[in-house]
Amino acid sequence: MRTLAREVASHAAALLVLLACGGGLVWFATQALARENRALASAQAELRRGTDRLASVARDEREVREYIALYQQLQDLRILGDERRLEWVEALTRIRRERAFAEMRYQVERQKVLKSLPGKPALELRSSAMKVELALLHEGDLFDFLGDLRASGHAYYAVRQCSIARLADSAPLPSVAPRLRAACQIDLITLGEARSGA
Repeated sequence: MRTLAREVASHAAALLVLLACGGGLVWFATQALARENRALASAQAELRRGTDRLASVARDEREVREYIALYQQLQDLRILGDERRLEWVEALTRIRRERAFAEMRYQVERQKVLKSLPGKPALELRSSAMKVELALLHEGDLFDFLGDLRASGHAYYAVRQCSIARLADSAPLPSVAPRLRAACQIDLITLGEARSGA
């Protein structure tokens, strides 16, 4: 009987040891699973942050491409930068000489800010109104003048209005004297950084 009791006690002790080991394994497995779940959650959060950063970079890249395209269009229009009156005067003088206009008078008014555009840097859209009077042989001379002015490449010229009138004292038809007078109002448009104190 004592042998049986010893065997039962020994089996019970072994069973208790096995139960303790099993419980320990379950506890370690639970802790490892919790660690792995935390690591997975952290990796998923990092993946979301990375995906968000990637989407943000893609948006920024798209905006930069759009701004570069807009900048190039403005550059092509010759609208960027400060006005260059000396170049305008030289262009008018050259056009008058090359087209052999009998008379050309012009006056450039003081520059005005048309619109302020907030941003970094803040920008201003500016305009200088130019009044031009030309003595013409025919209407085509006016179109030639405007085309030459636009092709001069020194500014963006926006023709506000032009009028043509016949000269009262024009010479008889076979003569090459001017027969028409044109008067135009032309805006010289520039876009540049806002001037401090303006």
